[in-house]
Amino acid sequence: MSKVDLTKDLKHLYSPSAKEVSVVDVPPMNFLMIDGSGDPNTSQEYAEALEALYALAYALKFKVKKSKVAIDYAVMPLEGLWWTDDPSQFSMSNKAIWKWTAMIMQPEYVTPELFAGALAEVKKKKDLTALDKVRFEPYQEGLSVQIMHLGPYAAEEPTVAKLHSFIKDNGYRLNGRHHEIYLSDPRKSAPEKLKTVLRQPIQK
Repeated sequence: MSKVDLTKDLKHLYSPSAKEVSVVDVPPMNFLMIDGSGDPNTSQEYAEALEALYALAYALKFKVKKSKVAIDYAVMPLEGLWWTDDPSQFSMSNKAIWKWTAMIMQPEYVTPELFAGALAEVKKKKDLTALDKVRFEPYQEGLSVQIMHLGPYAAEEPTVAKLHSFIKDNGYRLNGRHHEIYLSDPRKSAPEKLKTVLRQPIQK
């Protein structure tokens, strides 16, 4: 049986430098996605969203493993899109007004039919509040800049500032939502060892 780790296959997207901002062209990829609002550190809605996403992500992993495709792949890391209705109000210090999309990328061999089957199976086994809010759909960022942030989430602001300075200094402008990819499990890693990809879609 083939084993796949897409974070390694897509190293240019999931393992950027922590020292320099890089420009990437992000292709369309399929995701399990769920929307919500509020501070992720205190929001029950966010906790329920992650519970539903991971339950479905692992259900799909096992369905693919048992299917004709017969591929064993590593579940991809949690990702998040973050924004506010008024972009000028977006601040790391006021997460209570944030809106978000929590999501997990899915390999190309995960189909809408597999998603529907996994959703039905998880519903039978688990009573998860947010299951009906999860959707399976493509997302494309295209031209983007990104950098690796090392350390606690609360200390991201200087790294975000570096990203935005690069955008301004190189004649780009923002063209989408602030995107974070959480490569570390905060339950198992010390805050100073957390790795987070910070990405921002741009245009000339």
